[in-house]
Amino acid sequence: MRLLPLAALLALLAAPALAELPDLGGREVSVATENAYPPLQFVDPKTGEAIGWEYDALAEMAKRLNFTPVIVNMSWDAMIPAVSDAQADMGMTGITIRDDRREKVDFSDPYMRSEMRMLVRADETRFSDARSFAADPALLIGSQAGVTPFYVAVYDVLDGDEANPRIKLFETIGAAIQALRAGDVDLVLADSTGAEGYVSANPDTFRIVGEPLGAEEFGFIFPKGSDLVAPVNAAIAGMKADGTIDALDRKWFVDYQIGQ
Repeated sequence: MRLLPLAALLALLAAPALAELPDLGGREVSVATENAYPPLQFVDPKTGEAIGWEYDALAEMAKRLNFTPVIVNMSWDAMIPAVSDAQADMGMTGITIRDDRREKVDFSDPYMRSEMRMLVRADETRFSDARSFAADPALLIGSQAGVTPFYVAVYDVLDGDEANPRIKLFETIGAAIQALRAGDVDLVLADSTGAEGYVSANPDTFRIVGEPLGAEEFGFIFPKGSDLVAPVNAAIAGMKADGTIDALDRKWFVDYQIGQ
């Protein structure tokens, strides 16, 4: 019999006991997602398969809780209203936990914390932070309406005017990134995980400048009063405790190279 090292045994004894996970009996759970937020969830350009951090986390939760995910692809703009109206049982696409959204949907506990970063082309020399960007009226930001980067652009970078013509709106973050690549905009604000993913995959094309512009926490969303919130929270707690979340972070934000 192999004995645990004393330090490992003491750590196990000191760790708080996790709640026993419920068995959802194989029920189908419809999950709305956008597939446009690498590396959280996106379409693999090589295979056409939808993959990412959230897909792996969802599969792990499904295994632990015994449910069957059924993916429902939809745009970001439609997602929170659809989940709020119970057209889907759950939603995932790097959704920032915010009080205004809590009025429409229930959130899981946070599964990830991220900071907002300024993503620019690798050869950008006209600005190096939010202040110098704001000082040049010719410079443009690419964003999606209604998502955290949009509000950071409006209130933390520009003048608080949500109709500011310097903000160019796109249907997906991926489209905004392509506009940055093409030179149609000069800056895209993205959470640190996504921004670092783009830079690691395209170091000759993109880089990050300036200091973080604020922190956000991501959670899964559910219709108000959903009986899935407590089981999913229990699964998230278990995945944090046993290192699964850390392993997913390493896989998707360090080891995986988008497009390679």
